[in-house]
Amino acid sequence: MRVAITGGTGFVGRNLAERLDDTVVISRRSGVDITDVDALAAAFEGCDAVAHCAGINREIGDQTFQRVHVDGTRAVVEAARRAGVRRIVLVSFLRARPDCGSGYHESKWEAEEIVRGSGIPHTILKSGMIYGPGDHMVDHVTRAVRTLPFFWTVGYRERTARPVPVDDAVDVLVAALEGRIEEPTVAVMGADEVTLGEAVRRIARVAGRRPAYVPVPTWAIRILAQFTEWAMVVPLVAKAQARMLAEGVSEAVPPAPEAPLGIRPHRPFSDERIRAALPDGRFGLADLRIARRIQRCAWTSSTMRVS
Repeated sequence: MRVAITGGTGFVGRNLAERLDDTVVISRRSGVDITDVDALAAAFEGCDAVAHCAGINREIGDQTFQRVHVDGTRAVVEAARRAGVRRIVLVSFLRARPDCGSGYHESKWEAEEIVRGSGIPHTILKSGMIYGPGDHMVDHVTRAVRTLPFFWTVGYRERTARPVPVDDAVDVLVAALEGRIEEPTVAVMGADEVTLGEAVRRIARVAGRRPAYVPVPTWAIRILAQFTEWAMVVPLVAKAQARMLAEGVSEAVPPAPEAPLGIRPHRPFSDERIRAALPDGRFGLADLRIARRIQRCAWTSSTMRVS
């Protein structure tokens, strides 16, 4: 089976590509714009299925939720139709839904609806927090507790999550691509349900840190998210992630069944798997957008002098 993977150099996409034998990896790095129907159709030629993993958790310049999630999905569906692709698998978010006040959640829901109305056999995976080497969960928490003497918990009422090991997420993706999931929409959640505070404490402990934990209201996390989106190359927490933390990530909205037994995630949120996902280092000046701009300006100035 030949599979095209959009977002193929991203966290989930690259793990899927490593699992499969015959793939076409599509990303901005490969020079294919997610809204370019002609380029996508050419890339999809000869493919049996498309794994649509492309997505963003914050908006930068022209990379908006509307453009990537909505316009991009519309282009993927049209390109798949032209290329004769027989199945589309969309990686969405567990709590994607309309009219909730979050551009991320609403645009992911629009993408789901585009796929549902495509007329092409499909599976929509409403995924929870996926973790593993290079993720945005274990990576960010670890680097934060290595940098700061404290960490925060969101609100005064504990929310829960069911973290999904990336290997389990890829297992479900492969099953969907092979047509082994009959339901058109399924929830993808990990085997263990933990409070978000416990998840952070467990990651910190495995990373060898014991920061002070400070409960802060949701509005303060939203302010922090806005600031880190402005200031950091990859934000410590994005506004969409702040919404996720405030709601919890352990229940599909709207409700959706889990994947069948034997396919659904089963690996525990264990110290061993957390340890395998730990990054090197901590946050530093190189993580600030202004530092990157200064570096680029210095490089440009140096190049001009050499010329």
